[in-house]
Parts: sequence; structure tokens; C-alpha cells
Amino acid sequence: MIETLSPDRWIQEKTRYSSTAIASPDYKAAEQTFVNLLENDSLDQQIKQNPEIVDDFEAALATALDTAYGNTVDAAASLFLQRILYRINRLNLFWFDDLQNYRNERSFYIQWVRDRIEDVWQAWENSQIDIEALRQISDINQALIDRAEADLEPPITESKRYIREEMSLEGYRWLLAIASLDGLVEASRMSRILGGASNEVHAMLIRVLMEEYGNGRYNKKHSTFYANMMAELGLNTKPEGYFDLAPWELLACVNHNFLLTERKRHFLRYNGGLTYFEIVGPSIYRDYMTAAQRLNLSDTAMGYWELHIREDERHGQWMVQQVALPLAEMYPENAWEIVLGYDQEKALGDRAGAAIVNIIRAAEQAGTVL
Repeated sequence: MIETLSPDRWIQEKTRYSSTAIASPDYKAAEQTFVNLLENDSLDQQIKQNPEIVDDFEAALATALDTAYGNTVDAAASLFLQRILYRINRLNLFWFDDLQNYRNERSFYIQWVRDRIEDVWQAWENSQIDIEALRQISDINQALIDRAEADLEPPITESKRYIREEMSLEGYRWLLAIASLDGLVEASRMSRILGGASNEVHAMLIRVLMEEYGNGRYNKKHSTFYANMMAELGLNTKPEGYFDLAPWELLACVNHNFLLTERKRHFLRYNGGLTYFEIVGPSIYRDYMTAAQRLNLSDTAMGYWELHIREDERHGQWMVQQVALPLAEMYPENAWEIVLGYDQEKALGDRAGAAIVNIIRAAEQAGTVL
């Protein structure tokens, strides 16, 4: 029998790595070290026998955890942390790839790395929201309704105007490439919340998921429409094909959703966030569709946006009326968490959207072609 390290042993090991931070880590090399660790057979046993194999990675990790989130964000450290966290989280979903890629999906060490990153990062994310004010909301239902009504037609920002009026064809290709990290596996994380007892809320969530999945027809699945858009513009349609383009802000959105769906204690927060996502989606997709129409692109090159505008207008109302409000009634003491999830998803999305636009602008100015 292969012996694995227990959680208690990892607590003991924390002392070993507590002072390993280095001044200027090579985050790219540290990430590759982590990738190599994931490829070890029986990683926990390997570390027990040769603990020094994680020293270089742990040194970079310690520095990143110390410096990533303070009064300002250290972009390099945060990108490193979010990329590591993404590599761990994606093991929760099956990608029809080499089965050996999942050999360490239950490694105690991998779980420990994940938990340390999430503890530091989520503490910072929570500090960006006035949680105490949310706890004091007297009418949660009205708070949710007011937010939903405001976000159906958000104001035109500089970023939205740029996408609608200025973004070039190459910029549009960059947009599709960066957003493909989520678009090509859309709704996969949502599937993680659907097990368990059934009721009216559960049934509605299943209905939303089924529409996202094309009611079981591959050619109707939303991610298939996204792949078709990419193919029409000569882009690589392999999931994660443009992983290296993703800014830490986008990775944070993905990892935040992994956290909320993998921990059922955050069920209310997740559904609050999903409510915002479905409410605001059509307004964002109209921006992208307006850009595609201005660029005289084909129906295929904008089909995903048209589909989402039509379906998410329904999904948004379903989420408010048949998920968020019923959950607030079911959990009156914790209903504020639905609003927290809504507000955090909005903040994360706005931050990621701004970062993506900045990358596209920079690529256009530099004349960089994918």
C-alpha cells in the first residue's frame, strides 16, 4: 500500500516552508515546476520521500502570498497565484484528455496549495466589499430587484464605447481568444451545484443548465457556437489554447466560480453571482455584436452573441424570480450572501472586462497579430 501524507502532516510541514520567501522569484519557472509536480505518480509519497522537490516552488509561492494582495495588487504575483489555482481547479472537471492528467487530483499537497492561495486571495476580495453593510440590508428582495433592474441596461462606459465603435477586426480576434478560456467550456462549473435534493429552485437551475448545454445536442451547445465563431476567424478552438493571454483578473473570475461551486456552503453566493451574470449578459453581448456588425462579419462569427442575447434575457428573469428570491425566503438569516455573491460577481466582471480591453488596445497599438 502506498502511504500518503495526512492533513496533520501538512500542518506540520507548514513550519518547514514558512520562511522560504525570496526577493525576486522567477514565477514562470516556478509554475513549470508545479506543472512537473502534477505529473508525478503518487505526488504525496514522492514529497514525503524527497521533500526538497517542492522547495523552489514553495519559495516562489511564499513570496507571492506575501506580496500579491495589499493596498495595491502585485500583478506578477497575482497572475502566478491565479494560474496555479486554475491548474488545480480545472482538475475538478473532465476534459476528455489523458487520464493520467488526473493522477494527483486528490493529493493532500495540491489541496494545501489551493487552500493557502484561496485564503489570502479571498480575504482580499472580501475586503473590497462592505460586507457589514450587506448584512444590515432590511429588504433583501428589494435589494436584488433594484440591482437587477439597474444592470439590465448599464451605462455606456469608455470600454463599452471602444468595443462598439473602435475595436478593429484583429482586436475582435483577440477578444474571442482571451474570452475562450471560459467560452469554450461554458456552464461546466454550474454543473457542480446541481447534485442533491430537488425542489423548484433546483429544477430551474437544471433548466438554465440544459439550455446552456443545448438540451443535450452538441451542435446547439453554447460552447459549440463559441468554437464556430473562433473557427470562422481562423483561431485555435482547442480549450485553453490561449491560456497564456488570460490576465489575472479573468483567471480570478474563473477561480472564484470554482470556489463557490466546489463548496456547498457558498451555494447562496454562487447563485447571487449567477443572477448578476445572466442579468448583465445581454448588454455585454450587444456590445460585442455591435462590433461584429460594424466589422461586417458573418452570422457565424457573431452567432454566440445573438444566441446569448436571446436566451439570457429569459435566464436573467428566471434567476431573479425563481432562484434568487425563493432562496432569500428559504434562508432569511443568510439571504444577504445572495447579494454578496451578486456584488462580487459584478466587481470581478468589471475588473476583468477592463483588463481585457487594455490587452486588446495594447495589441492593436503594437500591431500584434494572433
